[in-house]
Amino acid sequence: MAKNLRTFMRDALAHDPGSIKQIDVPVEPRFGMTAYAAKLAERGDFSGLFFTNVRGSRFPCVTNLMASYERMALALGCRVEEIPQTYGTLLEKPVPTVRVSREKAPVKEVVVREADVDLGALPIPWHNALDGGPYITGGCTILRDPETGAVNVGIYRHHIFGKNEMGIWFAGAHDGGHIVDAYERRGERCPFAMAIGHHPAFILGAVARLPGIGGEFEAAGALLREPVELVEAESSDLLVPAQAEFILEGYISPGRLHREGPFGEWPQHYLNEEDVPVMTVTAITHRHDAIYQDIIAAQREHILTGGIPRAGSIYRAVKAVVPTLKAVNVPAHSRMHCYISLRRRKNVDVKRAAFAALNTEPENLRAVVVVDDDIDVYNDADVLWAIGTRFDAARDLTIVHNWSGPGGYLPSNWDYHADGKRTPRTSSAIIIDATKPVPPIPYPPRTKVPEDEVDRIDLGTMSDMQPTSPYLTEKVPARV
Repeated sequence: MAKNLRTFMRDALAHDPGSIKQIDVPVEPRFGMTAYAAKLAERGDFSGLFFTNVRGSRFPCVTNLMASYERMALALGCRVEEIPQTYGTLLEKPVPTVRVSREKAPVKEVVVREADVDLGALPIPWHNALDGGPYITGGCTILRDPETGAVNVGIYRHHIFGKNEMGIWFAGAHDGGHIVDAYERRGERCPFAMAIGHHPAFILGAVARLPGIGGEFEAAGALLREPVELVEAESSDLLVPAQAEFILEGYISPGRLHREGPFGEWPQHYLNEEDVPVMTVTAITHRHDAIYQDIIAAQREHILTGGIPRAGSIYRAVKAVVPTLKAVNVPAHSRMHCYISLRRRKNVDVKRAAFAALNTEPENLRAVVVVDDDIDVYNDADVLWAIGTRFDAARDLTIVHNWSGPGGYLPSNWDYHADGKRTPRTSSAIIIDATKPVPPIPYPPRTKVPEDEVDRIDLGTMSDMQPTSPYLTEKVPARV
C-alpha cells in the first residue's frame, strides 16, 4: 500500500499509543482547535490532535501531527538525532514519480464541480488572535513554470476570502512567486492545484530547499522511499498526488489582487499585510471520508515543519566543507538559531561550518553555535554548558554585519516608525565558537561516571519511597 496520511497515523499510534488525541466534543473552527494545541504545549505535550466534530463541517481535522521530533523521525525512518543527516542524504537520490489511473486514485472518489465549490465546508481553522480570517496552512500548492515546464510544489499561506476564493502570499525568494509573476507578464491565467492531507515525508519534500525551480515531487519520493503517485487534475493538465485527502484546483487571474492578513508567521509575530494574488477554486476532489490536515501556524508544528528541511540542507552544505561534521539542529523553539557539532581538526573548521550554514539560510539564521562532537545539539542545556565553559566572547565571537535581509519574516529586518509605517533593513548574525582547542593542546576533560558502572545498574532494584518509611520515624526520647 502506498504511504499516505492514514498509513502514517496508524504507524504513529502503533509506535506510540496515545500520541494522537481524539476530540469528539464540538469545537469552533475559530481558535477552538489551536486552543487545544496551545493548552497542551503549556505542559510540554505536542500530541497530534484529531477533531471529529468541527462546527460547520462534516469533515474531521487532524493538526499538530508534525509537532514532535519523534513522529518526524518515524516519518523519515530514523532516530531523532539522525533527522538532518537522513533528510539531507535521502535528497541526494530523488525518486521519479509514477502516474496512476483515476480508478486507483483515492483522491478522485468525490468530485465537486465549480458551481458547488464551497471552501466554508472544510474545517479550516482560524489560528491566532489577530489573524485576518481562516487560513489554509498545510496545503501543498502545485504550479508549473510557463517558460521551462518545471513543476514546483510549495507550502504557502492562503487567506480564505469567500466560498471559492483565497489568497496566496509569497516571500521574495519563493519559487511560486516567480512562476505567478511569469504568467502575469504574459497576461495569462496561472493554473494551480493544492494537495491537502498526506504523509509527513511528502510534506517535508514539498518544502525541500532545492536549487532552481521544481523537483519537490521527486524529493518527496526520496523521503517516502517510494514514488509519489500522481493523477491528472480535473480542470488542467497538472498532475496531483493520488494519495492526498483533498485536491483544490483553479486559477490565478493576472492583475487581480486582494488585501490579505494579518497572519501570525513562524517567528511568532504579525508582519505582513498586503495585496496578494487571488486564487479562484473551480473544483475540489477528495476521498469519501476525507481528513482535513492543518499545520498550526506560529506554534511548534509550523516551526518544526520548516526547520527540518533547513537543517537537512545545512547538514549537506556543512558536510561538504567539514567532513568531520557530526550533527546539526535547527531548534523547534527557535528556527533563527543553528547548532552544529563537529570534531574540529583545524582552526578554520568552525568558520567554514558556520558560513556554510549561513549561506544556506541567509534570510533567517541569527546565530550559529558550533560545538564539539561530545555535545548533544538536541539538548539546549548541553549547548549552553559548552558556551559557558568553552566560549570566550572576546576571542570566540564573530559578528557578521549586514548579513540578512532586507525585509522578510523577522521583525529585526525592519525599521519601525511613529506613523505606523516600516521600511526594510539589513541585520547581522553571530557565530559562537564553543569548541575546545584543536589537539594536541590540552583542555580539562568533562566529568562523568564510568560507563561500565552505569551499564551494570539495574533500575528495577528501585522503588518509590513512602512517607511512612520507618527510616523517617522519629523516636521519642525516653524520660529520665
